[in-house]
Amino acid sequence: MAKQINVALIGNPNTGKTSVFNQLTGLNQKVGNYPGITVEKKEGICKLPRGLKAHILDLPGTYSLNASSFDENVVIELLLNKNDKDYPDVAVVVSDVENLKRNLLLFTQIKDLGIPTILAINMADRMDRKGISLDVELLEERLKTKIALVSARKRMGIDYLKELILNYRHLPIEPCVNASVIDPEYFGNLRKAFPNQSLYKLWLVITQDVNFGNINRGELKKTSDFSTKSISDLKRLQQKETILRYQFINGLLKETMTIDKNAATDLRSRLDRILTHKVWGYVIFFGILLLIFQAIYNWSSYPMDLIDATFASLSEWTKNTLPTGSFTNLIAEGIIPGLGGIVIFIPQIAFLFLFISILEESGYMSRVVFLMDRIMRRFGLSGKSVVPLVSGTACAIPAVMASRNIEHWKERLITILVVPFTTCSARLPVYLIIIALVIPDRNFIGFNLQGLTLMILYLLGFGMAIFSAWILNKIMKTNSKSYFVIEMPNYKLPMIKNVAINVVEKTKSFVFGAGKIILAISVILWVLASYGPGDDFENAREVVSSKYDSESDISQAELDEEIASFKLKNSYIGIMGKGIEPAVAPLGYDWKIGIAIISSFAAREVFVGTLATIYSVGSDEEETIKNRMAAETNPVLGGPLFTFASGVSLLLFYAFAMQCMSTLAIVKRETNTWKWPILQLVIMSGFAYVVALIAFQLLK
Repeated sequence: MAKQINVALIGNPNTGKTSVFNQLTGLNQKVGNYPGITVEKKEGICKLPRGLKAHILDLPGTYSLNASSFDENVVIELLLNKNDKDYPDVAVVVSDVENLKRNLLLFTQIKDLGIPTILAINMADRMDRKGISLDVELLEERLKTKIALVSARKRMGIDYLKELILNYRHLPIEPCVNASVIDPEYFGNLRKAFPNQSLYKLWLVITQDVNFGNINRGELKKTSDFSTKSISDLKRLQQKETILRYQFINGLLKETMTIDKNAATDLRSRLDRILTHKVWGYVIFFGILLLIFQAIYNWSSYPMDLIDATFASLSEWTKNTLPTGSFTNLIAEGIIPGLGGIVIFIPQIAFLFLFISILEESGYMSRVVFLMDRIMRRFGLSGKSVVPLVSGTACAIPAVMASRNIEHWKERLITILVVPFTTCSARLPVYLIIIALVIPDRNFIGFNLQGLTLMILYLLGFGMAIFSAWILNKIMKTNSKSYFVIEMPNYKLPMIKNVAINVVEKTKSFVFGAGKIILAISVILWVLASYGPGDDFENAREVVSSKYDSESDISQAELDEEIASFKLKNSYIGIMGKGIEPAVAPLGYDWKIGIAIISSFAAREVFVGTLATIYSVGSDEEETIKNRMAAETNPVLGGPLFTFASGVSLLLFYAFAMQCMSTLAIVKRETNTWKWPILQLVIMSGFAYVVALIAFQLLK
């Protein structure tokens, strides 16, 4: 037996497939994309008995092998391609004990592919409460497989599932339904034309836009039997196949499954009536948002202060311990403050993902999507647009990818164009540091003002996305009708392990993804701030010292601070900053903020790291980033640079500006043209500038 086997985890959405995946792999997992496409790929390693390992691939949720989306196409192409490095030695179909009838359609199709297949019936711990009983032995006999009753929540049956995976070679591979009876003559001729190929795989290639092995659709079209079937004929045969499978499943479940209707409760329907109510549903959702943002501020303040002080001390320790020189200055003034500008926000980002994970795990997020569909329709968006807009609170890039599920291209394009308005986690560091500087840390009718401000910014972003969609809908005149279908999963208590893994993975990907950019930009900025052209920079000490005579009462610390400030103004970055200062001064910003805004076009979160690097150059005091920013003075108006007026101006600029090169790149890839991302960049950033300008001029 091979030392590592490939296992494909397959199932309908909301069957608990991810929970089973997490139980099998724990933290030994990674998330990426399939090569060349934007579908998420989750894979992990599971340790089996006898020292063997299983490479577990968590495939996108699919209802059947009759693909209707890009995600489902990925599943089919993998299951058809034996040459793929991820082609499964064994497939595990995860089903939900309460929706077994629907889940078994996919199972019977996969059995037809000749892949050893295990049926994992999840949520088995709910059987007694729901009055469900199964004749597992008879079910195994009729389905020609082995069945594991599992509960990912209680870790029940996971060890038995591992044992079945280990012994996959003993699983029968013959189908449990003979699909060829829907048209014996057609399938008989197909078998004669391709005697060495799997009949059901040929059928999938004919009916789907997929290829496998050395046979492709072009070769199949050469056969007279293929050409005699029109697209409508093939659709009718697909429907007959589905009916045949459900006839088999209905008969099977009548023999093997009994449900005591008196044991079931209508708690779900009672909750749905409240949570999706046309008035109370929105009130409850708004209340939950309010509590989340309050908690983000209140719970994370202590670890954030500790991290801020730790990085300031580390920078000071580096300067005092390592030999004096450029390399030490690079570490102490460039790398450490730059990284500190991201690490400080780990607590708040982790809390945000924690709450989002709990809402998703509990089944409530699907209700939110359903609830918001009523609003979406009025603005010319598909109900399916809610999914990208909600997921945009984490990151705009996967949110743009999620729009692939929207069938009508104009609705999909509008969704792609407005998604960047929703507040993503990359904006969070900018919001948090500015709010902390300009909004008082006080309570208003029991609510923290800083938490309220953060929630208003989130609502502002979502509102702007909806308003922009309405305008684009009027311009593009999208009158096509589309239908919104969403499955409402059962309510359940969130699994601690699932939530923890999701928080760790999402926070880790944010920190490391942003960290690479920030580290590179911090080094570049430090070089630009530490060197400069001309004599003024080189002779900064002499120039500044010449202004004071020997009897001047200026202290050495004040003199050093003035020399550092003079060098910074005459450095390469100072000269660049002074060049753009006239453009940002009407918004209440100085040249340092201007540099931070420009550098944050690489990624929004770079803003804080940039300022941390600039403020650290030449500073010998053990100060936190927040304290240095609070001490900055406005070069034009005098007084603190970060006032209520300039702070609100900056918050509004970042709320509306398109400042993420990665998002622009993904929009280009999804729309296949530079026209739309360039329009996004120009219109969003121009609008942000005008709004920020008006806000500052009115508030100053």
